[in-house]
Amino acid sequence: MRQTAFPFLPKDFIETEEGLIFAVVSYHPHEQKVGCFLRYVHDQHGWKKVDTLTANRLLGRHHPEFLYHSAQFDAAFHAVAVDRISRHHRPEQQLQTLLQQTAQDPLQAKLQKLIAILQQYEMDISAMGITGSMLINQQKIGSDIDLVIYGSKAFHQCRHAVQQAIADKLLDKLDESDMQENYQRRNSELDFDSFSWHEYRKYNKAIIDGCKFDIGMVCLNEELEVEHRHFVKRGIKTIQCHVIDDRRAFDFPARYRVDNELTPEVISFTHTYVGQAMKGELIEVSGALECDASGTCRLVVGSTREAQGEYIKVVNQK
Repeated sequence: MRQTAFPFLPKDFIETEEGLIFAVVSYHPHEQKVGCFLRYVHDQHGWKKVDTLTANRLLGRHHPEFLYHSAQFDAAFHAVAVDRISRHHRPEQQLQTLLQQTAQDPLQAKLQKLIAILQQYEMDISAMGITGSMLINQQKIGSDIDLVIYGSKAFHQCRHAVQQAIADKLLDKLDESDMQENYQRRNSELDFDSFSWHEYRKYNKAIIDGCKFDIGMVCLNEELEVEHRHFVKRGIKTIQCHVIDDRRAFDFPARYRVDNELTPEVISFTHTYVGQAMKGELIEVSGALECDASGTCRLVVGSTREAQGEYIKVVNQK
């Protein structure tokens, strides 16, 4: 699953001697660095989670060497040289550790129960991992469970398992208050009803014993599309188009092939719009138009982490 030369995958965490933990966001090295975003900072009180604005300010003031601008993608994120990494937190290893232990807290007990339920629907735990706060043992009361599924086949099998377990009343779908909390955290450009309509049909999140969990896919090496083109941003555009291929809708980034004369492809770098549309549906997209040297363009949602003013939505939701 992991490459020997570059064993870092999205949803891994990497830790530095400076007391910084970054979430990996890229499959490939960037000038021999790991593409990532700062998530946790260690101070006298322990590990503290930070938002994007705080992370950028902290790095700009104290560790500018971790700020990075990709010329290829014309995008800013964080990047850490491999020799600056003091610890590599791997989701699949941590999940095995948490499953083999006697539960240390209620969230770990719920995780163990959740995995047992998914195994009832023939999920292979060797294709699974745990990320988020549980990856570094920083979960608190109210924390979510963030599962990682490795490979497209296993991921869609897990989505189906979640759907079946909800139907069998072993899991619960998000109620309105859960969805409201999800909506506020995502800061979506869609109104609440539209956001909820899209979310409920994805089956990539549900509730176990009052705790929300989420499943996210990480591609296997053979599933990756290597991007060598250099893109330049051409401003924000809004289009309507039909989805003609949704096979990579749950990838990171999510990719939708569309029938539009401006661009053949819509890409989402924000998790809010992963799995947002299905083949044959008419969608409206607002995002940053990016073009390569040949003039081939793509429309990118999530050109900034907050993705203000950018969205994907199905037209004529039923």
